[in-house]
Amino acid sequence: MQNEIVESQKIEMLESASKSVRKRILKMLAHANKDEIRGGHAGGSLSCVEIMVALYFERMKGGDRFLLSKGHAAPCLYSVLAEKGLIKEDQLTSLRRLGGLGGHPNFYDPGVDFPSGSLGQLLSVGIGMALANRDSTIYVLLGDGELQEGQIWEAAMCAGHYKIHNLVAIVDRNGLQETGLVRDIMDIEPLGDKFRSFGWNVREADGHDFRQMLGALNTTQADCPTAIIANTVKGKGVGFMENVVGWHGIHDAKKLECAI
Repeated sequence: MQNEIVESQKIEMLESASKSVRKRILKMLAHANKDEIRGGHAGGSLSCVEIMVALYFERMKGGDRFLLSKGHAAPCLYSVLAEKGLIKEDQLTSLRRLGGLGGHPNFYDPGVDFPSGSLGQLLSVGIGMALANRDSTIYVLLGDGELQEGQIWEAAMCAGHYKIHNLVAIVDRNGLQETGLVRDIMDIEPLGDKFRSFGWNVREADGHDFRQMLGALNTTQADCPTAIIANTVKGKGVGFMENVVGWHGIHDAKKLECAI
């Protein structure tokens, strides 16, 4: 009974943190678009909130590292880092402004271990980090549209062949990319079978359910890398954004302010 109470309290804390993170994302993007069209990515940032909160507030320890391969979700990363107290709250208003936080993670951004812009590259970087420090776990967050990049599958083959057990790839499978449905542009399914064919341990979870996400994160194996397919909703938490392609990277500051 006591364990159930503690577990429920932990989930409540994570859910509360997620709500705060979502508000920060919207505030950041509204501010970035206030003066002129500066861009930013709401849909893909909102879809991976629970994934990042689960990692930063519950899973990652000590020397563990996080790589945001789907770099356009930088507003989510910065918001989580602010919630953790790792960057200052007033830095969030500098998003996409000269000398401020990058629209995609950069080396000079606080809390960023490796920059990301061009898709498909950071799973390879994660392999290098994991091989360099076998006592740490390297987590790489990928977008599902990003899996259309050939370099992803070269890296997947490499990680499986060398049994890189301390590498965890998490796929934010929200089903949408910049111009349409992933399955229509270039279908990536059957996704789980593809990772398994390269020797990966594969788990699937509701990417917005903390119990499922933490359960999947706790199933890594000692003899192979792990891939977690997190089923998510693009624009999660904002009704008019959910599952709407147009909210990938074009924003209306007034609508963003209304959603806060």
